[in-house]
Amino acid sequence: MKIEYFHASKYGNGARVAEEFQRHMAAKGITVNVHRIRDARAKEIPPADLYVFSSPGRCGKPTWGMRRFLKKAQLPSGTKYAILNTELAPQPNKKTGRMPAEEELAKWQRIIPIMNERLQAKGLVKVAEGKILVTRLKGPLEEGWQKKVAAFASRIPVLP
Repeated sequence: MKIEYFHASKYGNGARVAEEFQRHMAAKGITVNVHRIRDARAKEIPPADLYVFSSPGRCGKPTWGMRRFLKKAQLPSGTKYAILNTELAPQPNKKTGRMPAEEELAKWQRIIPIMNERLQAKGLVKVAEGKILVTRLKGPLEEGWQKKVAAFASRIPVLP
C-alpha cells in the first residue's frame, strides 16, 4: 500500500503530525510520502492507494493554499482520502470564562467540512478524518497528540 500525504504547515505543527503518521504507518510496512503543498503541484499528484490531506485552520477555514490545492487536484473519481488537520484548541470566553459548546465550535471551525466538500465534489471517498489540537497559534501541540495520531493511523484501512 502507498499513501501520499499532503500538508500545509506554517509553524511546523502539521509537519510533526505528518512525520508521526508516517512513522506509525511504516511500522505496518506501509510507505507514506509526505509533501508540503507549497512544494507540490496539484495537477501532478503521484498515484497512490490513499491520499491524506492536512491543513491548519485560518479563521475557521483551511488555509487558502490548501483550498486552492484541493480545487486544482486531479484525482480519479472513487479515489480514497483521509483528513488529519491541526486546529487551535477552543479557548474560554475572556469575559465569562465559559468554554464554547460543540454547536458553537461547529459554526466557527469549518476546516474539515470545507475540505470534505471540495474532495467529495470530485467523487473522492473519505475513509477517515481527525484533528490534532494546537494549544496556541504557533504551538505546541496538545498533550497526548501522538496517541491521537496513532488512533487515526489505526483507522486507516490497510489495502493489499
